[in-house]
Amino acid sequence: MRAAEQIFFTAMKNIEFSSKNGVFDINSFICECDAAVSGEPLPVVEPTMPEPPAQEEKQPVVAEVPVADGPDPIVYHPLEEVLCDLRMGKLILMTDDPHRENEADLVCAGQFATPQNINFMATHARGLICVPMAPERVDALCLPMQAQHNTEKLHTAFTVSVDAKEGTTTGISAFERSITTMKLADPKSTLDDFVQPGHCFPLRAVEGGVIRRAGHTEGTVDMLRIAGMEPVGVCCEIMKEDGTMARLGELGAFQRQFGLKACSLAQIIEHRQHTETLIIKEEVVKLPTEFGEFTCHSYHSKVDGQTHLALVHGDIDPEKPILCRVHSECLTGDVFGSRRCDCGSQLHTAMRRVAQEGGIILYLRQEGRGIGLSAKLHAYKLQEQGLDTVDANIQLGFAPDLRDYGVGAQILRDLGVRKLRLLTNNPRKIVGLAGHGMEVVEQLPISIPAHEDNQAYLDTKRERMGHMI
Repeated sequence: MRAAEQIFFTAMKNIEFSSKNGVFDINSFICECDAAVSGEPLPVVEPTMPEPPAQEEKQPVVAEVPVADGPDPIVYHPLEEVLCDLRMGKLILMTDDPHRENEADLVCAGQFATPQNINFMATHARGLICVPMAPERVDALCLPMQAQHNTEKLHTAFTVSVDAKEGTTTGISAFERSITTMKLADPKSTLDDFVQPGHCFPLRAVEGGVIRRAGHTEGTVDMLRIAGMEPVGVCCEIMKEDGTMARLGELGAFQRQFGLKACSLAQIIEHRQHTETLIIKEEVVKLPTEFGEFTCHSYHSKVDGQTHLALVHGDIDPEKPILCRVHSECLTGDVFGSRRCDCGSQLHTAMRRVAQEGGIILYLRQEGRGIGLSAKLHAYKLQEQGLDTVDANIQLGFAPDLRDYGVGAQILRDLGVRKLRLLTNNPRKIVGLAGHGMEVVEQLPISIPAHEDNQAYLDTKRERMGHMI
């Protein structure tokens, strides 16, 4: 046995977990991983853990699973089957929305980040091996973020990279990354157990998980929480041999070869929406306006602490698509009638139409595409100096659009909405809502005439952000 392997196994014996899932035979599990790496049939391993109470067999909710179009698509499994494999220390496949990244990650629990699992990811997945972590775990370890202002397209939240202080040399081998990852998953570890920078890349999940951000980071942490395990995992994107990313419709053979169970982020979202409530309805009042009378529902969000509003006109039938405008707060445009944007005009046009036809105005408190009022005014100043709205946000250290629609989707579900006729020019809004369980059956544009003060703004939305105007 090589010295590095001796160091690993000595270190592994000293790592203890206060797991809610019983005791696992790590040696049997390592043999199973060896078989998976070599391509041999996987042996049946009986975990030494209490059998879960008998439950009625659950069938996969086909309507809530994204369709993996392609010549050889992934096959999805009921969520409980995937959770069972996670609890046994196995690798699983996790996919996002086909219209988001359209990628699958290999995922396992951090407390089962054996060298065999790490090596399997490096050999067969080939992407960047990362360690998704619950935000409270990142805070407990005092891990600083890699970037003060995250401008990455999908806002992947890397912390500084780390290596375990004890039991590692360079930190890059599968054995040494295993030591570091298992140490990150150990609730007794502290900041003093790590050195910075290193070869493991922790990711901070957002508060609220997949309900707020439908990403693999949040999906990994949420699945581990649901499984009753430490909310620290390992994930790695799957890349083809030619160096391009493997898409959902191309991974069937990969899944069959290694006997992997698969789930989608949509399944995790659907599970949490049916088992958790992340919003609290505070009040319902009549709201007469110059456009007509609405019933105003106010909701407190446990995710961001904001109060969001739903203005409803007419009846809601869950079986029928309902006209809906999902509008993000714009104080300058909505209240003061600013001509720098078209927000106020879009809101009032939508209110007028909903009052005539029936429907919902969902008013979300995410000012300035999510950057806040103060930062938006700083962005205005940069626009006066010649930058467009996208470059102004980037100059300030923000992504072009930080809005999310998870809380909005929960509000709509609470109101009984399942199908939308969406009043929007923004295709990202359609994807955002569809990724959180809403069925958008029709996209209806809002046509607002341009004028001298907002022509450049509208051109930027069309040319750089893909708005259909």
